[in-house]
Amino acid sequence: MNTLLQVQQLSVSFGQREVVHAIDFDIGKGEKVALVGESGSGKTISALSLLGLARGAQVKGQCLFDGQDLLRMNEPHLQGIRGSQIAMIFQEPMTALNPLFTIGEQIAELLQWKEGASRESAWQRAVELLNDTGIPEPRRRAHSYPHQLSGGQRQRAMIAMALACKPQLLLADEPTTALDVSVRGQILDLLDHLQQRHGMSVLLITHDLNMVRRFAHRVVVMDKGYVVEHGNVQDVLARPQHPYTQQLVDSIAKRHVPDRKSDAPLLIDAQKIQVTYPVPIAGWRGWFRKGQFVAVQCATFQIKKAHTLGVMGESGSGKSTLALAVLGLLQFEGQLQIKEKSWMHQTQTDLPLRRAVQVVFQDPFSSLSPRMTVEQLVGEGLRLHFPDLSLSQRQDSVLQALSEVGLDETQFPGLLARYPHEFSGGQRQRLAIARALVVSPEILVLDEPTSALDVTIQRQVIDLLQQLQFSKGLSYLLITHDVDVIRAMSHDVCVMKDGQVVESGDVDAVLGNPQQAYTRLLVSASSHNLA
Repeated sequence: MNTLLQVQQLSVSFGQREVVHAIDFDIGKGEKVALVGESGSGKTISALSLLGLARGAQVKGQCLFDGQDLLRMNEPHLQGIRGSQIAMIFQEPMTALNPLFTIGEQIAELLQWKEGASRESAWQRAVELLNDTGIPEPRRRAHSYPHQLSGGQRQRAMIAMALACKPQLLLADEPTTALDVSVRGQILDLLDHLQQRHGMSVLLITHDLNMVRRFAHRVVVMDKGYVVEHGNVQDVLARPQHPYTQQLVDSIAKRHVPDRKSDAPLLIDAQKIQVTYPVPIAGWRGWFRKGQFVAVQCATFQIKKAHTLGVMGESGSGKSTLALAVLGLLQFEGQLQIKEKSWMHQTQTDLPLRRAVQVVFQDPFSSLSPRMTVEQLVGEGLRLHFPDLSLSQRQDSVLQALSEVGLDETQFPGLLARYPHEFSGGQRQRLAIARALVVSPEILVLDEPTSALDVTIQRQVIDLLQQLQFSKGLSYLLITHDVDVIRAMSHDVCVMKDGQVVESGDVDAVLGNPQQAYTRLLVSASSHNLA
């Protein structure tokens, strides 16, 4: 196989700090290579440096593309390469696409600039590209702005833009991370189809080994700026040699749940829960009344002590809205009893339930106030629910909760006086769990508790939650789109689509033999089945 890109001794520094350390890898013509590693491994900055897109970086080494050294090119020459010969798909299309221009205008502009196409022919080509990437009604969608498209459609539009000038090499930076599980599979299939159709080379940047198994020919594993292992995908993932690669391969969570107990107390009993939102009605009728959007319709479920109910579905299915209703943060219709009590939506009356039901949100960086110390964050609930505690008693309770989630003064000197930004993503999620645990709740609502974390950190957080359930007898309402997390943690599962529970029951029965087409789609698209 002829070599298209050869990277030799690539080093990237910011000031005095070197973040990529003399790495080597190559990509053949028509080959698919995966660059794998977790956040901070250096994989994205390595790819950006190839095209001179790493702002403020000092780049050394050699990057030969079709015999030309990209690192020695001047800016005008490099501009000629970008987009036309080497294109890039960025991780988050909502930030990569210009919100002020339609999708069609952005693709057409690229064709006019790079290929000198006329306005009319560039627009026609843009519509054809949108059609090639599977966007329905491409002629109409070409007039849409990025915010008017779904996540999957935005990613398809990014792919259409990247392929507009028929590049030889496509750099795909986490192209499916922000997407629902079924859409991930569709985008991966699309990339595979387009790669074969155009005969281009692809450098896939990802942390998802199941995606690598499904897509790539070869894999390059990075850790802390070093290439630690590389080779054929089957060989590396079946027989990993480096401890870091072994850790990545072993990152899928293992099932570990308490045994079912038929006599366990019933903690949550929800009957026909319905949540609606008012929406405007177009035309003169909207002057007099509002319409209704039904976000959750007739959801019925129960959760016993030390049991977990997993609620899974894609974005917009209503699962997070259901969680907010259980937390008493949204008005709803139907019957909901928590420990045989109902939300009254009165501060003092609801206080005992607020203590019994705590929540851990998806993104710990946004759910923890950056202006509060660890002591203030974790101890906030104590001030509300146990106002009679002395300062020393409150500190002891905070330290105890932190210890239960694996954080202590030995590991982090001055722990109580630190701020959230001083911790990694996984450590911040542990802080969020400690904040919930400190008031001794009986139920935790876990809203996508691992989706913002790297794969090995996900495994650690899931292991922690499993241990806490065994040691404290906690009940979990687990909200997630990740079928593997449901498998690892849940006793029962509800599958939601368009606000309705389309299937529910024992987790092994539902996931092992799904009866509904939508459930089968989610299960088949899960990372467990991607390989």
